Amino acid sequence: MNRNYRFRLYPSKAQELEMLETLEECRKLYNNFLGAWKHTNDNGEKIPKQYDLQAQIPGMVKEYPPLKNVHSKTRQYILWQLYSNLKGLRGLKARGRKVGKIRFKKYGRYKSFVYNQTGFKLLENKLHLSIIGDVPIKQHREIKGKIKQVIIKKMPSGKWFAIFSVENEPRNLPPTGKSIGLDLNIQNYVTDNNGTKVDHPHTIDRFAKRLAIEQRKIAKKKKGSKNRLKQRLRVAKVYEKVVDSRNDFLHKLSLDYVQNYDLIAVEDLSVKEMMECSTNSKNKADSAWSTFLQMLSYKAEEAGRTVIKVDPKNTTQMCSKCGTRVYKQIWIRTHKCQECGLVLDRDHNAAINILNKALLEVGSVRPELTPVEMRPLLQDSGLGASLVEESGISSVGGVGQ
Repeated sequence: MNRNYRFRLYPSKAQELEMLETLEECRKLYNNFLGAWKHTNDNGEKIPKQYDLQAQIPGMVKEYPPLKNVHSKTRQYILWQLYSNLKGLRGLKARGRKVGKIRFKKYGRYKSFVYNQTGFKLLENKLHLSIIGDVPIKQHREIKGKIKQVIIKKMPSGKWFAIFSVENEPRNLPPTGKSIGLDLNIQNYVTDNNGTKVDHPHTIDRFAKRLAIEQRKIAKKKKGSKNRLKQRLRVAKVYEKVVDSRNDFLHKLSLDYVQNYDLIAVEDLSVKEMMECSTNSKNKADSAWSTFLQMLSYKAEEAGRTVIKVDPKNTTQMCSKCGTRVYKQIWIRTHKCQECGLVLDRDHNAAINILNKALLEVGSVRPELTPVEMRPLLQDSGLGASLVEESGISSVGGVGQ
């Protein structure tokens, strides 16, 4: 499996100039290839194949000497990126998505270049990059696996990072015998089937005041001035802290679930459609549910755990004890079933239903809901000590087999 490691770079001023020049030459080469593709496509001619354009690179280097300062593998990878983008757009269009035309990269819009397979070497506290030299790097953890490529990326805040793409073998964690269902929401970031809640960090709200101050300052700066450029970097640094703080929370939360549970059940959320709804879009964006599910999936794959995404339909409305559908508006936070008398927090009820759906999909436990009187199942499952006993619901217990 592939995994990425991200480390901060600290280039000297001369090295940073070299890296900026490399970015600019990569941008020009990308636009050149895109122009050739657009010309043939617009005129109805045969679309050039990737390897036909790649064969033109040596001649372009002779005609335009600045390209010699870009590593050969980096030049080739630019072409691969272009055709990968075109393939991705075709795929989206085939699935019925509305897509626009691929655009040329403006000055300053090209943010990264790649050393693929060769042209780099990781030394002690330094990263050797062909042509650029030895760049100081802060390697805060060991890289496990074979390094396939290095992406050098410039962030909007002006910081430089090296992203190592590594190929390694999964390292299975010892089994725990536990399963868990997770209901993602906005009030509490996540509620599990044990009734445990994790508070929502509301990251953007914590930085909102500082962000507003910096944005007001940039609005007062003259467009095109150096002062506006400096202020833009200050705004970018605040946004960077928002992203870093949010990702830190998501990494720690996803790792905790992967380390402690063999099976993790979540809803298969259509986050894009949820974002298109005008209701509470800011908090939905701040929740970053897609990022959390992605982190959960790749960490589970590496650890030998199982993540199951279930259909979210009726997980909130259905009673987790008797299966009766109990309709509730979004502002009603308590589940009250008229049939069986179950009273439960709506998110807790949904988390139990999510886990039950996942277990039915894998066929591991319980083909039907278990009556509340069958409490001995908690002891029989071996999970009694690890589960939070709330509201006397046996569907919380007996699910970790």
